[in-house]
Amino acid sequence: MAEGEDRALDEAFQDYSERGARAAMLGLADLDGVLRGKFVSLDKLKGLMRHGGGFCDCVFGWDVADELYEHPPGAAWQGVTGWDTGFPDTDYRLLTGTERRLPDSEAPFFLGEFAGEAGDHPACPRSLLRRVLARAESLGLVAQCGFEYEFFVFKETPDSVRAKGYRELAPLTPGNFGYSVLRAASQADLFQELLAHSIDFRMPLEGLHCETGPGVWEAALAVADALEAADRAVLFKTFAKSFFAQREMMATFMAKWSMDYPGQSGHFHFSLHHRDTSASPTNAFAGDDIPDSARWALGGLMRHTPELLPMLAPTVNSFTRLVKGAWAPTASTWGVENRTAAFRFIPGSAGRQHIECRVGGADGNPYLVAAAALGAALLGIEQHLEPGAAVQGNAYDAADELPAELRFSPTLRQSAERFAASAAARELFGDTFVDHFAATRRWESERHERFVDDWQLARYFEII
Repeated sequence: MAEGEDRALDEAFQDYSERGARAAMLGLADLDGVLRGKFVSLDKLKGLMRHGGGFCDCVFGWDVADELYEHPPGAAWQGVTGWDTGFPDTDYRLLTGTERRLPDSEAPFFLGEFAGEAGDHPACPRSLLRRVLARAESLGLVAQCGFEYEFFVFKETPDSVRAKGYRELAPLTPGNFGYSVLRAASQADLFQELLAHSIDFRMPLEGLHCETGPGVWEAALAVADALEAADRAVLFKTFAKSFFAQREMMATFMAKWSMDYPGQSGHFHFSLHHRDTSASPTNAFAGDDIPDSARWALGGLMRHTPELLPMLAPTVNSFTRLVKGAWAPTASTWGVENRTAAFRFIPGSAGRQHIECRVGGADGNPYLVAAAALGAALLGIEQHLEPGAAVQGNAYDAADELPAELRFSPTLRQSAERFAASAAARELFGDTFVDHFAATRRWESERHERFVDDWQLARYFEII
């Protein structure tokens, strides 16, 4: 570490001491976008800042329920982690530029990034996004992005939802009141507390409102450079939950928690800007019409998103949302200001004109959502792919007429097989990631297929 870096480190720790911090928290995102981490002493933190650290690589070898993957000998994901490797530590970098202060605490918080022998860990979601952004930079482009999430809020706790078997839960507010000023005004203190909480933790929101459904909120995170935007989204999904938990409430980002209500989206907004060191970057998607770069980006999204779908719809539950009439697409379609299409081109001023990818649910890993959408768009720009005619009117009707390669797979298992066979996925993300991620999605499907649910009991118990 250079002398100037040493001095900056000493100053940082002097600040921690003066404000009474006794420990720090760190978090690293796994494949499902779950933050895994720990508290560490300040002495340990100083060592991590200087030299990095090690984290058990079981985080790549288990699912969201901490159940270790089982795989046969010779399976493609051997070499990433598994019983055969002994679950060793894998290196990680502490990202000092992500420093925040834990809410209601003096403790600093940092994100980390998994590292491998070649510098990047092949299964690290954040590293994967960085590699896609490097591809954009090679084309002279940088990405500006923003995420928006719908989520249900309940007057429940982790204990109470388990006691109820996740049925008959009490929503924060009753009824369907999308964009309700009445609901927002009556919950004004809670709304403003979440807004302040998000600003304080450096994940500011552009907007926060009620959506359609009992206790549904929608949060639009402020636009930022792609990596910062994804960091904010990962943090928001975790720390919004902790915000409500501290108030004896629960928030869920499931794609669809009940078939009685619309699904929860995780829309991804982005534009690509020309990188010019002599001036501020200019929006490559801006123009009186739809510029070539925006049109080709839409062409890439149209062509490649069906193959990359598991990165946007990563759970069995994701596919209960991707059905007709549920405000979610069923195929690659695009339109201008058309919310029934998978990809919505949003015209406006030079700074505002951009693309909204409406495919993903709130359950997506922000790093993988951004990597998939930006990667598909970049392939479109590189290959000059045309998107075809924009949809006019109801995109669900247009989807029925599309060729099979533009329709989304109806299940996670089928989607995972399509992903594993995708040449575009392997070009963008590498064989190791594609093989490993596809295998984890197959596993997720197998867990579901072994489960007897309420629907099966009600349908078959008596009559069969």
